[in-house]
Amino acid sequence: MKPRTLFEKVWDAHVVRPETDEAPAVLYADLHLVHEVTSPQAFSMLREKGLRVRRPDRTLATMDHSIPTVRKNGRFEISDDEGRTQLDALAKNCADFGIELHALGTEGQGIVHVIGPEMGATHPGSTIVCGDSHTATHGAFGALAFGIGTSEVGHVLATQCLLQRKPKTLEVRVDGWLKPYVSAKDVILAVISKIGVGGGSGHVIEFTGSAIRALSMEARMTVCNMAIEAGARAGMIAPDGTTYDYLIGRPRAPKREAWEHALRGWLRLPSDEGAAYDKSVTIDGSALEPMITFGTNPGMSIPIRGEVPDPERVEGEQARAGLAKALRYMGLQGGKKLLGHPVDVVFIGSCTNSRIEDLRAAASVLRGRKVAAGVRTLVVPGSQQVKREAEEEGLHHVFIESGAEWREPGCSMCIAMNGDIVAPGQIAVSTSNRNFEGRQGKGSRTLLASPLTAAAAAVAGRVADPRELGS
Repeated sequence: MKPRTLFEKVWDAHVVRPETDEAPAVLYADLHLVHEVTSPQAFSMLREKGLRVRRPDRTLATMDHSIPTVRKNGRFEISDDEGRTQLDALAKNCADFGIELHALGTEGQGIVHVIGPEMGATHPGSTIVCGDSHTATHGAFGALAFGIGTSEVGHVLATQCLLQRKPKTLEVRVDGWLKPYVSAKDVILAVISKIGVGGGSGHVIEFTGSAIRALSMEARMTVCNMAIEAGARAGMIAPDGTTYDYLIGRPRAPKREAWEHALRGWLRLPSDEGAAYDKSVTIDGSALEPMITFGTNPGMSIPIRGEVPDPERVEGEQARAGLAKALRYMGLQGGKKLLGHPVDVVFIGSCTNSRIEDLRAAASVLRGRKVAAGVRTLVVPGSQQVKREAEEEGLHHVFIESGAEWREPGCSMCIAMNGDIVAPGQIAVSTSNRNFEGRQGKGSRTLLASPLTAAAAAVAGRVADPRELGS
């Protein structure tokens, strides 16, 4: 048999009907994740057509995007009418169609791409879909995971399948060893900076190399989470001992004989020797520095001590105009360093960087220090489980004593549709995944960075190199 990549093995195992010139392939979905924003219309479609949910046992729902992350008088107050409508609809739809829901404030509630892995519902070699672009997160386990549109959400609910054209493959190899204070977030920002926000278009990225193998599962999730920001359909990392150690014993991981059976299959998933990728890119992980974005897409990033590119020195009229427009929006000058630039807000959270390791990293910088005067700092765990773990370790005391706000789980300031908003003109250093115009609030200006770099900015009140502060 021809050597196959990890992606090809997972794809081949889930094709119900092969692709033709006239029609896409029919692909089976092992797990369907649902949240309140992209599902109401899909459930309405089921009702209109008199359909049931095909596999409610393979469907898992949570509330994350529209929810408040602070309690007032001991209660969650949802001030946004649209958000309240979405949350009420999800609760009713899950009750009507027999879908497991982790509602606001319940023990298992959290960001959809945080709770799936921590429950052990994300398995190597599986296909996972959700009406959310950052579903690519689950590819860290060797799953083929990608976001789908609302109409496709309805299709999967009704059939447990969807129509897909087979993507190409792109290997991103990161070799070497990461220096202290260089994290997974810095790796993926460096990758996107190198290949561009369209560099992975039409492809599934497989991340390989010694620097990737050395990452923890939580760090691998950060890398795969942002594969979509390079335009890729999905990001994947082959499972290994790190993966299995993370999964074993989790509530929804296979047990006893089923675990042994599953493991035998998972061990066959890594790309075969001699398997060919359509494209390949190599990055020296040993040369990477802490990264930060300066513009209005995740590809506009530089090392923390680097200079913002000068539009006058950029080749190509379109690229020059795009950079100039981004810098005008951000209020920055080309040719200047970003280091030392004042910041107004720091956000530590999102499906990219809200897991326990991320909070530990932020706490290592904030411990014994104070947030700079006038810098609003939010620390938002990704799930109730993460919140419990952080509080058991006393991390919440570190955050609160530093002057940061310790919040309830949710998407929070990543998407600014829940009351957590960056004001117009303010600069936010954020551990989230997108720095588009207005992403964190109308007129907001976002600098993407790692939890270490974000925490350093909170203490300094300016863009700061986390290596200056240490732990």
